[in-house]
Amino acid sequence: MVVGSVVQAGSIGGDVHVHPAVREQPPPRQLPPVPARFVGRAAELERLTSLLDAAEAGGAAPVLALSGAGGIGKTWLVVRWAYRHLDRFPDGQLFVDLRGFSPDSDPMEMGVAVRGFLDALGVEPGRIPTDLHAQAALYRSLVAGRRMLIVLDNAATAEQAAPLLPGGRSCVVVTTSRRTPNTLVSRHGAHHLRLDPLAVDESHELLTGWLGADRVAAEPDAVAELVGFCRGFALALGLIAGHAHTHPGAPLARLAGELREFGLDVLDDDDPAASLPKVLSWSHRALSAEQQRVFGLVGIAPGPDLALPAAADLTGLPPVRAKRALRGLEEASLLDQDARGRYAMHDLVRGWAVAVAHEDLPDEERDAALRRVLDSYAHVACAADRLLAPHRLPVRLDPPVPGVRPEPPADAAAAMAWLEVEHPNLLAAQNVAVAGGRHRVAWLLAWALDSFHGRRGHLRDRVTTWRVAVGAAAHLPEHVLGVRASRFLGRALAHLGSHEEAVRHLHRALSSAEEHRDNSELAQTHRMLAWAWGQQDEDRLAVDHAARALELFRALDQPVWEADALNQFGRHAARLGELEDGRAHCRAALELYRGHHNPDGEAATSVSLGYIEHRTGRHERAAGHYEHALALYRALGNTYMSADVLRDLGGSYAALGRGEEARGVWSEALELYRRQGREEEVAVVRGYLGS
Repeated sequence: MVVGSVVQAGSIGGDVHVHPAVREQPPPRQLPPVPARFVGRAAELERLTSLLDAAEAGGAAPVLALSGAGGIGKTWLVVRWAYRHLDRFPDGQLFVDLRGFSPDSDPMEMGVAVRGFLDALGVEPGRIPTDLHAQAALYRSLVAGRRMLIVLDNAATAEQAAPLLPGGRSCVVVTTSRRTPNTLVSRHGAHHLRLDPLAVDESHELLTGWLGADRVAAEPDAVAELVGFCRGFALALGLIAGHAHTHPGAPLARLAGELREFGLDVLDDDDPAASLPKVLSWSHRALSAEQQRVFGLVGIAPGPDLALPAAADLTGLPPVRAKRALRGLEEASLLDQDARGRYAMHDLVRGWAVAVAHEDLPDEERDAALRRVLDSYAHVACAADRLLAPHRLPVRLDPPVPGVRPEPPADAAAAMAWLEVEHPNLLAAQNVAVAGGRHRVAWLLAWALDSFHGRRGHLRDRVTTWRVAVGAAAHLPEHVLGVRASRFLGRALAHLGSHEEAVRHLHRALSSAEEHRDNSELAQTHRMLAWAWGQQDEDRLAVDHAARALELFRALDQPVWEADALNQFGRHAARLGELEDGRAHCRAALELYRGHHNPDGEAATSVSLGYIEHRTGRHERAAGHYEHALALYRALGNTYMSADVLRDLGGSYAALGRGEEARGVWSEALELYRRQGREEEVAVVRGYLGS
């Protein structure tokens, strides 16, 4: 160390440099204590080390930037990692909390941080320059060539941390922030690591460490609920553990119940640093006014995530502005964007966003936002369904409300993909619509999801959505909506085996159609009754209803639905032993379906013909029909019917002595049945494979 002032002279050709006095003292050791209850994060710890190794190997300035939501555990991770690698920093460790998101103070000014570092480095107070830039230059001079760790914790922005970066490559800098450090990455070559919530097993381990294995083991259900509530937020887990510690005799189930009832309020505290709502509120305060509005609206949006078009409709912003606002929330670690480009909030952040929306946004603004996003979902979902089932009866759609720009899928494949990813949001949207008295939207969502539910085998969701639609139809003036809701609910119930209730709803639809002399709805309901009675092996009743439907469809000149009635009649006649009559009806149905380019109906009729040929011992022809139906259903994305056809095709292969092919299609059917939760079918196919 240098004692006193040293004048650098000789043949002076430039400036005179005066180095302030530096006290002789041990290297600074400013790291906070090692976290007492640190668990997991093995991958992240290894990732920090590998990033540092890569930076040093590449000759770049080793700057590591962590980002993540408030309370996620960034500081704990950095401190644990630093203590594991103290040997790499023999000249000391500097640490400063820049208070970028401190709930009880403003962000630290650069001059204060630099003065603190100069003090730690032993500079005499009287020798510190008054000019801020000179102080920063002195700081860089003093750490140049030293092997030190510099932790810049809780930075509000990259601009707050950048002046504290040392020159050269000897020092390692680690920054933490709730904001994505874009400037540090682009201008200073920082290596970025985003910290996600703890995994479930890590959260469980953390609570066990705090509460003890015996207490955790005594109430596994309550612990699972607590872990689920926190969703990997280290601060939330610590606060819950603190509550439990202060009431050692209280059951954890009581705490879980309080969280269930009161939510984030349970994790509030007079100490701002120990209050999750206050920690989140300071992230919110750093947003722009538009970002704050979007934050609240995203919180109240139905479903677990949002695509950009839905977010734009929700907020009423042009897509470019909506994307900019969402990016700001993402950079503030209040929102995540996944690999598909979809936006989602952590449950605890979402809870805070909902509270913000109700406190800061007027009722009419929240109501308008929900109206827009529900209308958007309804329009796109109906367009998607129209692509999947172009021969369905039309439904009336009002024009989109102002501010909504529906983006319908381009084709049937895109429609299936959109419905697949939006399915949870559409179910949530229907519930929000009912709660808000938007009964037409609730009905439309049931209608728009029906084909998708059938193809993917979401039978319980099908029942649920149509139950909602039945209730919604009671508030709407058009009788046809009530008829269709009862009819489709009856079909959905029959699919699940609830035959008595199914027939009750179908007869209610029949009576309403007769009352209103609506022959189109009457024909459709007879068609559905034929199918429902067939599910109960009541083939004579099924034939009677199919014959009545056939008569009505012909009178109405609806050839596609005539084909459906022909197929229903033919299949159930064949099951009654009237094989030639059944074959004739099914062939007529197949011709109509092909003439009107209806692959769904063509596939269903091919299955019926496969059954008839199998019954008459023409197994080669049966296999051909089943193979054709399977190809059509696969092209349609109908995994539910594909499983049934694979099962039947295996029977034809087995009858032909093609045992390996039978085993192959049965194995595929078994896997599909398992995924669809169809336990009875699983047992049947297992029996086939066993024999």
